[in-house]
Amino acid sequence: MAYNDSHIARHDSRGAVNDVRANKVLRNTYALLAMTLLFSALTAGAAMMMGVQQMNILIFFVGAYGLMFLVHKTANSAMGLLATFAFTGFMGFTLGPILSAYLSLPNGPAIIMNALAMTGLTFLGLSAVALMTKKDFGFLSNFLFAGAIVLILAMVAGLIFQIPALMLMVSAGFVLFSSAMILFQTSEIVHRAGETNYILATVTLYVSIYNLFISLLSLLGIMSND
Repeated sequence: MAYNDSHIARHDSRGAVNDVRANKVLRNTYALLAMTLLFSALTAGAAMMMGVQQMNILIFFVGAYGLMFLVHKTANSAMGLLATFAFTGFMGFTLGPILSAYLSLPNGPAIIMNALAMTGLTFLGLSAVALMTKKDFGFLSNFLFAGAIVLILAMVAGLIFQIPALMLMVSAGFVLFSSAMILFQTSEIVHRAGETNYILATVTLYVSIYNLFISLLSLLGIMSND
């Protein structure tokens, strides 16, 4: 009996420690995420004010993946924060030309506002599901891995063949993929003791929100014939 009581006590203690750790990582993640989203909005506005009309796709991929690599290499140091803001600032800057293009359309402002609202509500809703239900969404890992491969191949095919129906499917696929990633990453923070780096968690959620917004923007534009 004494052994069982001691074992239960240690188990409860570890559970309490994990809860404290998860809450701390969540607070840091959401705080940094809010700051990076605001910084991205500022850099997007700067790109629009500068009149940037188009982002070279090679520059985009080199900048995005290069800075993401830098974030992962420096995530355990103070440089990780600077790398995170550099990455999210660059991603925000790439939004400038896209937003400018939409604003030139008759329904552009409404499309942008609707995409923003839907992105925000989706993120808040999915985060609430993961946090309030305490359900472990770790089972999504295999789905996300397979989905990422399929989406990358479909995106490349869409860029090569310029098939509207395929691009529509890619956008819808990214909406589902990004939503699943938000659930998965939030669940990892809550349930996985190894997910303690709030910088990496922030970048993962940021990329999911970015892809979700771009995909919704595309879908709403197609639905409104723009």
